[in-house]
Amino acid sequence: MNVKELDEKYVANTYKRFPVEIVSGKGASLIDEAGKKYVDMGAGIAVNTFGMADDEWIGAVTAQLAKFQHTSNLYYTEPCAKLAKMLCERTGMKKVFFSNSGAEANECAIKAAREYGITTKGEEYYNIITLENSFHGRTMATLSATGQAVFHEHFGPMLAGFIHTTANDCEALEKAVEENKVCAIMFECVQGEGGVMPLTKEFVAKISELAKKYDLVTIADEVQTGNGRTGMLYAYMNFDIVPDIVSTAKGLAAGLPMGATLFGEKTADIYKPGMHGSTFGGNPVCAAGAVNVISRLTDDFLSEVSAKAKYIKNALEGAKGIKTVSGMGLMIGLETEKEAAQVVAEAMERGVLLLTAKKKVRLLPPLSITFEELEKAVEVIKEVCA
Repeated sequence: MNVKELDEKYVANTYKRFPVEIVSGKGASLIDEAGKKYVDMGAGIAVNTFGMADDEWIGAVTAQLAKFQHTSNLYYTEPCAKLAKMLCERTGMKKVFFSNSGAEANECAIKAAREYGITTKGEEYYNIITLENSFHGRTMATLSATGQAVFHEHFGPMLAGFIHTTANDCEALEKAVEENKVCAIMFECVQGEGGVMPLTKEFVAKISELAKKYDLVTIADEVQTGNGRTGMLYAYMNFDIVPDIVSTAKGLAAGLPMGATLFGEKTADIYKPGMHGSTFGGNPVCAAGAVNVISRLTDDFLSEVSAKAKYIKNALEGAKGIKTVSGMGLMIGLETEKEAAQVVAEAMERGVLLLTAKKKVRLLPPLSITFEELEKAVEVIKEVCA
């Protein structure tokens, strides 16, 4: 049996895979089982920060792997402590909890916000406002937080305590806060799975304003937008606010499973020993990979990310067959005249791997993709969309 046959027989039927088996790659270049080469504009859904088989990242990971791969959180390890220090110094946050995924990072944030509300206001202050069109994960709590009914089908009842309001509607947000016993507001600066739609600066400012007025916890879900994706280390930095909690994952360890929940001054001491935990969280191999990632996301590197994003937008805005271009940094959504799935399929035939988000084509290339690779991908996208 070949790989596809083995997969279809033995792997749970939760994914509608593309008809491609990736066998190797370097940077933004991937090769399939037939030897065909592709430009990767998905990066494992915003995970492979420096693309495939990055030499410096491999060196950092394998050096740690040769020492020890896991100890559990019963012991101290240098990569975990070093990474926490780096994240706090780069963001101004005070403490970090490490987990294995974005959903887990958001679970940690949700529990912390509820503890804050219950402790400071009373047991009925457990409600968290999230936004329609949001996506926060596939565990029961993060699924309940997600403001898209399509993800709730088959798994009801949803967990109580989540109030969904319209994104970028300041009046609706304020009304939701005033009419409910709320502990937190949770938001993505750019709604990725919701169609790559950025929040407005006015709306994000209103979130911050209401949080101060009503003593609420602000939770910035930076699972997809974080770790340099938008041209800043974290997307909230584009909006002149400082959240109380920041959750992140995906590109943090550049291909290894790692999530992180960062706590600001207001929330730094919410958790006490025994209140939360993770067997694999802060794993030294993953943490070593993440230390390498964060150390390389310098101002100069992030400026290059912004320059690449500008190039893509300038090239595709107004192009034939492309109705709109949305997003921020190297997180871009294309509303196309053709169905998104058709654009993806035709681009794949021409050696460019794209993603979708709702009815849009989605671009999430490795941050290190070269301009030459971008030019090739953009030309293919324009040809396919025309």
